[in-house]
Amino acid sequence: MDELAVTNLLRRQDGVVARRQVREAGGTDNDIERLLRRREWARIHDGVYVTHTGQPTWTQRAWAAALYHWPSALDGRSALCAYGLRPPSGDPIELAVPAARRVRDPAGVISRRLESFDDSALLGLSPPRVRLEHAVLGVASAARREDEAVAVLADVCQNGRTTPARLAMALGRRTRLPRRALLVEVLHDVGSGAYSTLERRYLRHVERAHGLPGAQRQRRVTVGRSPAYRDVEYLGLGLVVELDGRLGHEAAADRWADLDRDVAAVLDGRTTVRLSWAQVLQPCRCAAAVARLLHRSGWTGEPRACGPGCVLEADSGALPAPGADETPLSVGHDAGRRRHSMAGQVSMTMVRPALRVRS
Repeated sequence: MDELAVTNLLRRQDGVVARRQVREAGGTDNDIERLLRRREWARIHDGVYVTHTGQPTWTQRAWAAALYHWPSALDGRSALCAYGLRPPSGDPIELAVPAARRVRDPAGVISRRLESFDDSALLGLSPPRVRLEHAVLGVASAARREDEAVAVLADVCQNGRTTPARLAMALGRRTRLPRRALLVEVLHDVGSGAYSTLERRYLRHVERAHGLPGAQRQRRVTVGRSPAYRDVEYLGLGLVVELDGRLGHEAAADRWADLDRDVAAVLDGRTTVRLSWAQVLQPCRCAAAVARLLHRSGWTGEPRACGPGCVLEADSGALPAPGADETPLSVGHDAGRRRHSMAGQVSMTMVRPALRVRS
């Protein structure tokens, strides 16, 4: 057996090797059995071994699953773990295999046949995995709720790992993906700048549903010497809407940055209103309040009812939303504590305790 070749394999594969690889390196089944008897190796799956007898790490489990079904690649949540977007867990390893293959999964492995395997699988990575966009789309399509699907797509765009355009291109090749119509709609909204679940709720259920004028999203401005982004700005009407529903708004540095941005908006002649889940969960009342602010700024249109039972209240006070004690299910987003009102800023922040996210 070419021990150097096997050592290089083990180094590249995090201490995991397949029987076929040992044989390709000149080894025999007797060599493998001898290493197993000496407890230098241990069997993870039939024909797949690790170089210790303790509990395998998550990466070793992932490599073992990929080698067992080779050629295969991590898919779904397992691929996101490999990309560092989710923490490793004890859940079964998710794999993609070519659509033409039929395989039987060992314990702790879940495989799916993928039509675009040749285009999607990156077999040279360690461990092998599908392209990030395909993994994200798979996880989003399997989400239980719309908010969860939005959060998966929005988070990966917000942290700069991919773009809505690349996700849309990958989605164009996944014609049989479950909930595909929803993902197309979500990507359209994310592409317009609605990066958080709360921002998308505002866009769909407050602004669009009630006929408010279209706003520019994630508009880049300069605060002092630093760039900043305004969540929603109604250009020409002097109104900025900041939607505070992300964990990033909880850190002290982020709160100061938010306040600096609000002060800059006031000095620039704009009114800033900060909304959270308490307001956006009452979309009809929220739309009426924003419409009143827009009217004060010169908007001549009128909000429209979103459907039967829609009440466009004139009161724009910040009362808690019905059901505000029930945390919206969202991934990676939090309804946190909001800011105090400041001079020149209209405050609609919530006065109840912070909502806690369920994972």
